Amino acid sequence: MTTASPAVAARKGATLGWLRRLGTPKVIIIVVVAGLIGYLALVPLYYLIWGTFFDANGFTLGGFARAYGDPRVGDMIGNSLWFAVGAAVLSLCVGTALAYLNVRTDVPFKGLFFAASIIPLIIPGILYTIAWIFLASPDIGLLNKVVEPIFGPGFFDIFTVWGMVWVEGLHLSPIVFLLMVAAFRSMDPSLEESALMSGASRWQVFRRVTMPLTRPAIVAAVLIMVVRSLESFEVPALLGLQNGIYVFTSRIYFVLRSYPPDLAAAGALAVGLLVLALIGVTISNLVGRSGKTYQTVTGKGFRPRPMELGKWRPVMGGAIVLYFFLTVVGPLLVLLYTSLLKFYQAPSAAAFASMSLDNYRQLFDMSDAMTALKNSLALGLGSATLVMILMAVGAWIVVRSRIPGRQLVDHFSFVPLVIPGLVLGLALSFVYLRSPVPIYGTIFILLIAYCTRYMPYGMRYAVTSMHQISAELEESAQVSGASWWQTFRRVLLPLLSPGLLAGWIYILVVSFRELSSSILLYSPGNEVLSILIFEQYENGQFTVLAALGVVMVLTLAVLVVIAYKLGAKVGLRQD
Repeated sequence: MTTASPAVAARKGATLGWLRRLGTPKVIIIVVVAGLIGYLALVPLYYLIWGTFFDANGFTLGGFARAYGDPRVGDMIGNSLWFAVGAAVLSLCVGTALAYLNVRTDVPFKGLFFAASIIPLIIPGILYTIAWIFLASPDIGLLNKVVEPIFGPGFFDIFTVWGMVWVEGLHLSPIVFLLMVAAFRSMDPSLEESALMSGASRWQVFRRVTMPLTRPAIVAAVLIMVVRSLESFEVPALLGLQNGIYVFTSRIYFVLRSYPPDLAAAGALAVGLLVLALIGVTISNLVGRSGKTYQTVTGKGFRPRPMELGKWRPVMGGAIVLYFFLTVVGPLLVLLYTSLLKFYQAPSAAAFASMSLDNYRQLFDMSDAMTALKNSLALGLGSATLVMILMAVGAWIVVRSRIPGRQLVDHFSFVPLVIPGLVLGLALSFVYLRSPVPIYGTIFILLIAYCTRYMPYGMRYAVTSMHQISAELEESAQVSGASWWQTFRRVLLPLLSPGLLAGWIYILVVSFRELSSSILLYSPGNEVLSILIFEQYENGQFTVLAALGVVMVLTLAVLVVIAYKLGAKVGLRQD
């Protein structure tokens, strides 16, 4: 009988020890989470590129030839850029002006700024667009009925590129407002005060001091809005297609809805849109790095005296009220008004006399509406929960671990940020139409789409929170004998909970109203509220659509209030 040599026994012992370490909960959880992040981010993109450039015969550019060989492709690219740049400029002008008035002047009605910046973010893009159709359609628009005695019929026409720019720009302006408020508040105001004391007028100070100091924030806001407009689907689909005005997203939708659908041509269009989005994000990142040249934050607590508007104060106050009406009151009122009618009509004594709650009763009798509401709630709650659980572990890998290549997890999690929603839906179609796992056509493919689309936001919230927690707390727990999993569950998660809850709330809201990544993936019986609203619009059911929209906005508002209350309690408990 032979016995193993000490060297062989040592090697076996080392191998067994290595296998035991691989089998620990820490290693298993890290590997699974990193693998899921990589899968969600890279696999759809790989299948999109493969399905676009390869067919049964190998490499091909046939999809590009069919997509970009159309003589109208020049108009499509021009419309896309004009729409994106126009909406970005409009949102920048409106949002920057409002932010400056709010931070630097004594403008009245400052209480409206918060509502005007938050409420439009709750209103889904499809409802906002439909509301403006009710307001400014040349055939049924309420505003046209008001000005018809003066300017004649059809004075306002929302179904143009200008109409698309108007709706998208107004809907994005609250985001620019929030960005620019932060920029104006972080500036050193003593620079403006010094310029004023040197004899410069307010306009000269604004043009030569304020604007150059906020230039990085302005350029970044423009590029972000351009990318957001390029990937917008609701506005081009509802306003542009009626008059044959195509942009990238609406053209992709049209190609896939044609028979037979040309997946390769749609993929070629998606790749073109993805390249434009990547260029915008790259420029935004470069500008963000160069923004350090303009840093002016100091340790001084000095705040400037608000500029007195004088005789312009009532004018600016009126402009604030008008903006609040255009972005909040008008769209919500027209939805509520339409939801109470038997059929859509201009306001009149007869119209008000015919108002009833019949459309809401019909909603509760519609099995599709209840199913869509349940699906939206399930997908919102499910995607928010799954994303934040995955990103909590992902943030630990990026911030706390010393694993080689850990930054790749961070980079992979942000890949979906540059993939427009419609492109993501198309990419997932490429994946699961070829997959042996029967996911395509079920609600689970929508859950995968939402988790992928909002993974970057979850990572941002989790990483930010992780950076705020000292590593000493984990070290103390481990010195006391706690395992990695016990430390993560009992120490880190409770401390991370305020940031994780904030990310959970955001993902819940945006996924509840998601349309662009759902429109190519849903199947009958798996509709969500935004899809049902889109179908009702296509079928001309305007009054039922409006009632469904009111219910959707109220549901979102209730969810936000409940989540805010929970967040406040968590924050108090953490304090």
